[in-house]
Amino acid sequence: MPADVTPAAANAVRQFNYVLSARSLKKNGGFGSDIGKPRFLKVPRGVPATPEHEIGPEPWLKEVVDLADGVADDVISPTGDVLVFVHGYNNSAQEIADRHRILQDMLLAERWRGVVVSYDWPCDDETLNYYEDRADAAATAQYLVTHGIGLIIKGRTRYACDTNIHLLGHSTGAYVIAEGFSAAQKVGNFFKESWRIGQVAFIGADVSSDSLDADSDWNKPMFSRIMRLTNYSSGFDDVLAVSNAKRLGTQPRAGRVGLGKDAHPKAVNVDCSDYFRTLDPKSQPDKLGWWNHSWHIGNPVWTRDLAMTLEGRYDRSVIPTRQKRADGLYLVEGTRPPHEEAWRTLVTDYANENPDILRTGIDE
Repeated sequence: MPADVTPAAANAVRQFNYVLSARSLKKNGGFGSDIGKPRFLKVPRGVPATPEHEIGPEPWLKEVVDLADGVADDVISPTGDVLVFVHGYNNSAQEIADRHRILQDMLLAERWRGVVVSYDWPCDDETLNYYEDRADAAATAQYLVTHGIGLIIKGRTRYACDTNIHLLGHSTGAYVIAEGFSAAQKVGNFFKESWRIGQVAFIGADVSSDSLDADSDWNKPMFSRIMRLTNYSSGFDDVLAVSNAKRLGTQPRAGRVGLGKDAHPKAVNVDCSDYFRTLDPKSQPDKLGWWNHSWHIGNPVWTRDLAMTLEGRYDRSVIPTRQKRADGLYLVEGTRPPHEEAWRTLVTDYANENPDILRTGIDE
């Protein structure tokens, strides 16, 4: 455990998975595979979410905000960070719970001081239901923004806690995020308010590469609200090859081919192909789902890259798990700067000696 994350704070974050569910209820109990009203869940670690875990939006929000504040970085993010993870299609309830757990634990181990929240939209556990799941993803995407992000944003005023919100979308989860911004723009006055999202990351993104171009009408609402989008691509993602085939190859997926030459200036691609080429599955204890499409969660190198991306301390081109080449950024083995702890201590000491610095800004 890193010295700057106390065991008590880490244990508190690890006790429960906080989940926003958009699933229907079965008549005999349990969650179904159809769309239902949003429910806020506090789920004990290691078990799938059930309706019995519902605690309501207000206590859910208070606990998430308090946990984020409890593990917060006192300088970079003094009031805490929340990462909302959006799964893809063809995920079982146990896989969703396990991914949440692994992501939270490994990010803490990599010194990211925040809380993971899952958005669980209805998806089946059969690959043949891909298009049905895609329709459910579109139908429930709005809830992600209006009930998930929106609730945390409202909590900023209610609890005087300017929590940073980040998003991670896997596979169709990337589509849910993009569609969520687009759909929520048409609902009420939410989009008329001033609010921002920090970092957005896509892994195995099942969205077209050109949808992330600067002139994409579909993604304008998302890009207008976020600081940066990081797209992790891999040419070895064979699930996205199937996705391409279903569309007759007319819309190459961003998770497979990366970003195009006209990509939005807020978007950056990290090519994982060369790294994955030599990755032995035996070297990674935690493996969930289709390996070529889902290797990221449980992988220490990718987790370190994501942690440093979420922190936002360094420029995208100098993150040490990336190699800058003539044609872009590539994921590589890398460690944090050797003197980073000393840098952070000096920054923290300076901020403590000058308490107004975070409010007024630095102009030196």
